Amino acid sequence: MMKNLKYLFLIFPFFITSCITKNDVRYMQPSESLVINEEGLIPYNIPTYRITKNDILNLNIVTTPKGDAAQFYSSLNTSGGVGGGANNAATQGGRGASGAGGGSSVGGNMNFYFNGLKVDSKGDINVFGIGYVKAEGRTVEDVTQELQEKVNENFQEGKAEVRLNTDGITYYILGDVETTGLSGEKVAHKNTLTITEALAINGGLNRTIDRRNIVIHRKLPEGIKVAKIDLTREDIMNSPFYYVQNGDEIYLNTRGKSLNGFGKDPVQTLTTGVSVITTALSIYLLLKNL
Repeated sequence: MMKNLKYLFLIFPFFITSCITKNDVRYMQPSESLVINEEGLIPYNIPTYRITKNDILNLNIVTTPKGDAAQFYSSLNTSGGVGGGANNAATQGGRGASGAGGGSSVGGNMNFYFNGLKVDSKGDINVFGIGYVKAEGRTVEDVTQELQEKVNENFQEGKAEVRLNTDGITYYILGDVETTGLSGEKVAHKNTLTITEALAINGGLNRTIDRRNIVIHRKLPEGIKVAKIDLTREDIMNSPFYYVQNGDEIYLNTRGKSLNGFGKDPVQTLTTGVSVITTALSIYLLLKNL
C-alpha cells in the first residue's frame, strides 16, 4: 500500500503543474513598467496607418445632386448619387449588403473590391478626372488633402468635399479548432480599435488560449512586422500593437497544457488526472502480478 502511495505522490506534482492559475487567464494585471503621465493617465500610443500597395480605398466627392463636380468625377453619380439623397455625391467604392457582417464568406467585400480605388504596384491610385496620385506610405488624411486641392483647382472652393476612407478597420483572427467562432475576417467601422475591444466584440478568449503569447502580423509599406504581446500585463496599453490596424493578422496560440488534455477547466483537469493515475496503477498492478 505504501508503495502505491509513493507512485501517487510522484504523479501529484505533475497534476498540480498542469493546472491553469488565475494569473494565466486574468487580463491587464498590474505591472510596474506601465508608463503613465504626470496626471496619472496612460498616454495614447496609436500608430498612424499608412497606405500600402494593394489597399483598396473608398472615395466620395460630396457636392449637390446636380453639381458639376459629381458629374465630372464619376459616372456612378449620373442619377444623383449611388445611395441617393440631396447631399450624395460621386462615389468610387462603397459597401454592399454582403459586407455588413465583415465581408462575404470568401473574404473581403465584392462591391468594394470592384468599385474601390486600388493602390497599384507602383503605389498610386488613379482617380477619374484627376489622374494618378501617390498613395503608398502616406496617410489617408494626406491623400485626402491632395485630392481636395485638385478638386478646388477645377471647381469653386467650398462647393465640393473629398472624403477618402478605407473599408473600416479590417483585421483577421486565427486560432485553433476550439476558437472557430472567433477566427475569421473581421471589420470594425471605427476610428480606433484596441485588441481587447476586438476580442471582446468577437466573444473573448477561452481558457485554451495562451494570453501571454498573442502574435500579431502588421502590414507596413516596408513589409510585414511580427510582434508578440502579453494580454495579462497592463503595460500592453503602452504598446502600439495594443491598437489594431487595418490589415492586422492576430494569431491565438493554444496552451501546451490544453494540448495535453489538462488546463481547459477544473473538471476536465481532474478527470484527466484521475484517468492518468488509474491507468498508471493498472499498469503497475498488471506488471506486479506477472
